[in-house]
Formats: sequence, structure tokens, C-alpha cells
Amino acid sequence: MGKFVITTRKNGEFQFSLKAGNGQEILGSEGYTTKAACENGIESVRKNSQEDGRYDRLESKNGKYYFNLKAGNGQIIGTSEMYESASSRDNGIASVTNNAPDATVEDQTA
Repeated sequence: MGKFVITTRKNGEFQFSLKAGNGQEILGSEGYTTKAACENGIESVRKNSQEDGRYDRLESKNGKYYFNLKAGNGQIIGTSEMYESASSRDNGIASVTNNAPDATVEDQTA
């Protein structure tokens, strides 16, 4: 089972990462100025992760593959790691789809 981990950045902003059951990060967030905004971001991932059309499947300039998960308003709510192949990226999307809805939240800022 996956989990969201909330941490703080060096600049004091909050961020979350979605980790798969094996502990590997599959989605990382932007920085948020408040913990409440970060928690809202997690809820947005839970909701939007179930709609395939919310995933932008991308290729970087160096030939690696990644994806962004977007909210209904088009704002990016999470970005994946870089993958060696398109099929690995698609497996990452499937992992977010499977893990996000029921993932627990681990707050490492408390």
C-alpha cells in the first residue's frame, strides 16, 4: 500500500511525495507555503489520479520519460521521476492510479 509523505524544504515550504508500497517515490509535489495547502494537494492527487486524461505523458530533452498529473484547472499537482522508457513511465502512472486513493499520510513535519 502506498503512502503520502509530507516534509519541509530548506526554504520552509511543505511538499509531499507519493511512495509505492516498496518505498519508491512515484510522484512529487511542488512547494506549498502552508501545510493545509499541501494537504489539499494530496486530496487533489487522490481525486485526479483516477482520470487518465489528467496525466501528461512527456519526454525530456535528454530522452528520458516522465509524467505530470494535473488538476481539473490544468495546474500541475505532481511530477514523476525520470524513466528510461515510455512503458516504465506508463507503469508509474498505473502505480499512482492504484496507490493514491487509499494511501496513508505520514507527516514528517510534526
